[in-house]
Amino acid sequence: MRVYSHERLERLARDRGMPEEYLRELRVVSSVLPFKVNQYVADELIDWSAAPDDPIFRLTFPHRDMLPPDIFDSMSALHLALAPADVIRKAAREVHDRLNPNPGDQLDANVPTHEGQPLTGVQHKYAETVLVFPSQGQTCHSYCGYCFRWSQFVGNADIRQAASDISRVVSYLSGSPAVTDVLFTGGDPMIMNATVLDRWVAPLLDPALERIRTIRFGTKALSYWPARFTTDRDADDVLRMFERIVAAGRHVAVMAHFSHLRELENPAVREAIRRIRDTGAVIRAQAPVIAHVNDRAQDWAEMWQRLVELGVVPYYMFVERDTGAHSYFSVPLTRVLHIYTEAVRSVSGLARTARGPVMSAAPGKVLIDGIADIGGTEVFTLRLLQARDPLLVGRQFFAHHDPGAEWLDDLRPALGSWWPV
Repeated sequence: MRVYSHERLERLARDRGMPEEYLRELRVVSSVLPFKVNQYVADELIDWSAAPDDPIFRLTFPHRDMLPPDIFDSMSALHLALAPADVIRKAAREVHDRLNPNPGDQLDANVPTHEGQPLTGVQHKYAETVLVFPSQGQTCHSYCGYCFRWSQFVGNADIRQAASDISRVVSYLSGSPAVTDVLFTGGDPMIMNATVLDRWVAPLLDPALERIRTIRFGTKALSYWPARFTTDRDADDVLRMFERIVAAGRHVAVMAHFSHLRELENPAVREAIRRIRDTGAVIRAQAPVIAHVNDRAQDWAEMWQRLVELGVVPYYMFVERDTGAHSYFSVPLTRVLHIYTEAVRSVSGLARTARGPVMSAAPGKVLIDGIADIGGTEVFTLRLLQARDPLLVGRQFFAHHDPGAEWLDDLRPALGSWWPV
């Protein structure tokens, strides 16, 4: 797999007709937020004749509005002054905290303590599910501009999550009887070679951990590098690993991130999906609604229908999280709800498995059920699909309808309802 360097990406954009002003903005934004594109995305997914308005270009290439204006201007001034690289890096680190690098109390509340020490690279937000961030998997085949994990990729160890010792993870799981699901995430665990990946997975198949029933892999590889499951040198080894997990009586869930229908159109991704499904694994698809990329009901209806045809289960429609380039990619909650409702109305019941719109916030996964008028008060009706406290799962509550709100923290409790923050 060829991953283009920043210099090569800039040259690629210039060769495809992008103006010099855009290239300067690219340099500024990418000095703060991560930027990485491989040859598959550049050659197979982006329609360069439509750039910069092409949705996959918007998804993967920087735009000046991904940074607040004052941050862009200050970083731009450093570039124009030809400041040394270390000065630019220092300035970028100073603004990372302003971009909310770890939303939802990820580091403050999700990281468990084991044997008196924080278990670095592990998150345990929900009783039954543990997230593991293998140190070797904390990058991706390409970067989505909206990604709420952007802090993993900017070279700042203070805000990065990575586990290096599988034995400590296993020890923690052995003492956590409520855990039934382990999710390998990142980054992207499918960036690891099969040998390293199996080193993390194999210990979970020990009969002593039989209560772990599901092993999940969060990945964008199906979209950005389907060869990972077809023609890569160790593609067959990855699939045999899936088969071993299934043979051990566990469920394999490939949590695929599909943001746009075009990511499903190449024959390579269809073959990759077929091969994964042949192992007994189930593929579930999720993504946020993001401006400039998939903020139309038609985008989602067509994508869900194609997923069902390919045997992939539509799983979640998320709301873009309050982090990183949120101001560029976010869509108001009222509009997201409209997009979801219209999309669901356009597909059959088999495609209506996608739950949404969902905010994965500090209290848990908050579902926006609808907008209602209750006693003359217009409100969002909300419900916790998942929660830190399992007793709160399913709890309903209300917030004043605010057409400009983009996240849970923008809302005000209504009708005296319990509020999850």
